[in-house]
Amino acid sequence: MMQNVEFQVQGDNLVILVDLSQEVGESASGKSVIIATTAGNVSVPGRDEVKVGLNVFRPQQVSGGFRRMASR
Repeated sequence: MMQNVEFQVQGDNLVILVDLSQEVGESASGKSVIIATTAGNVSVPGRDEVKVGLNVFRPQQVSGGFRRMASR
């Protein structure tokens, strides 16, 4: 179930709309706040062969600043 994500197909372009002022919850690890998600891979409207998997998030704030994320 997509949350705070809208797709629009305009010709050959996919437009993805996300309201950045929204929050849909905390990640399972608690390290991030989820702003929008497709909750896995979903088909583009009218183009079933094209899939999108999207997560928009920000690091969770903890006292004294942001929680440090592990480097790759």
